[in-house]
Amino acid sequence: MGLPERAMTNRAGAILIAAALVCSSQAVFVSPSQAQSSDNGISNFLGNIFQGPKSGPAPQTAPGPDGGPPPWSGEDGASGHPLMTASAIREAAANFQNCVAAMWPDAARRNITQANFERFTAGLAPDLRIMDLMDSQPEFTKAIWDYLDILVNDNRLAKGREILAKYKPQFDAVEKAYGVDRYAIASIWGIESNYSTQMGDRNVVQSTATLACVGRRQAYFKDEFLTALEILNRGDLRPEQMRGSWAGAFGPTQFMPTAFKRYAVDADGDGRRDVVDNAADLIASTANNLKKDGWQTGRTWGYEVVLPEGFNFMLADKAKAMTIAQWQSQGMKRADGKPFPDMTEKAYLLAPAGAQGPGFLMLQNFRVIMKYNPAEAYALAIGHFADRLRGGPAFVQPWPRQERVLSRAERLELQQLLAQRGFYKGTPDGQFGGQTREALRSFQASIGAPADGFASSDVLERLRGR
Repeated sequence: MGLPERAMTNRAGAILIAAALVCSSQAVFVSPSQAQSSDNGISNFLGNIFQGPKSGPAPQTAPGPDGGPPPWSGEDGASGHPLMTASAIREAAANFQNCVAAMWPDAARRNITQANFERFTAGLAPDLRIMDLMDSQPEFTKAIWDYLDILVNDNRLAKGREILAKYKPQFDAVEKAYGVDRYAIASIWGIESNYSTQMGDRNVVQSTATLACVGRRQAYFKDEFLTALEILNRGDLRPEQMRGSWAGAFGPTQFMPTAFKRYAVDADGDGRRDVVDNAADLIASTANNLKKDGWQTGRTWGYEVVLPEGFNFMLADKAKAMTIAQWQSQGMKRADGKPFPDMTEKAYLLAPAGAQGPGFLMLQNFRVIMKYNPAEAYALAIGHFADRLRGGPAFVQPWPRQERVLSRAERLELQQLLAQRGFYKGTPDGQFGGQTREALRSFQASIGAPADGFASSDVLERLRGR
């Protein structure tokens, strides 16, 4: 989830999980529309924790006077960005109508008619509650095993099998046309929106217009706003269909407007690309997205593996891909005891729970899923859910469920202690990413512990010198 702009904002993500996700060394950090980040490398864009909807809940505030959603808190954003101060937000909100009107020339260059521009922007007002959602910094995170338990469950598996049976002709056609596994598509559908039951209820045009004119991601969201208008202008979707997350993702598989523009297809030839209510278009568009991102037909996403005693966890790095044969020479075996089908495939090792939990060799299709939503926890959930829909078993090895998740204050302290010892070079912010993980590994190696980058309470105590 630093991510390039395109990867950061492809999805606003799963209503049940929040979008973009960042899997830290121990906890799962979720951001509804883009993986936000950590170590100041990815802009802290949406939330950082999995706790319900992908449009990421913000700090608790009282409901509005009419019992509706709570209003904007009126407070500075936690990111500290100058455009997220309360005064800057109020100033931008006061100029909202002028900001929207000023985008008409850009809309005209996209062949949006003036009548439609005026129609679709009439009466728009900024939804400032989004500012709290953008900058929320929850105190606690979910451990990856809790995250997987929530997303890959019996109820969702049963519904997924119903969907696969109900739309079998559409899945058959898409597998033939795109070569993308139906179970992966069904998995994304299930995890992003719980099979169309939780797609978000915010007006996409209002949300993207707000973000285009207020806050710290205006340049990016200007493109999303104008693209949303293009979709309506072309007639692919009706305004009432474009409801989604606060960051602008909509539909059962959560397309951002620009992702829709790149990947949506008219599978049934009715002249509209309807990824909200038309199953054929939805399934084909999601498959087209995966295919264009490099999906390999007939290949899996990865393998659960057993790591040998004394394994060098410095090799657990996506930049250190090796062939399956090379991994096997390191003592790696599949957890189910089966042989690897292709020893020439290149994979990298993911050990999301460190030395105490299972390992996974990740292949090209795992990387493709991460392009869809750039978080390892998300991609692991998608791959595993797809396997379960196919009839596969649960993971073989146990998770270290006895470990507790560090609070934000403890995560911040851990980074500060790593910095004091010269291991961490970033600005401590309580959010874990690759830079924190590498610093933690270096510290663990220096004390002779497994350098797995896992942020346990024990390693925090070691840093404290107790």
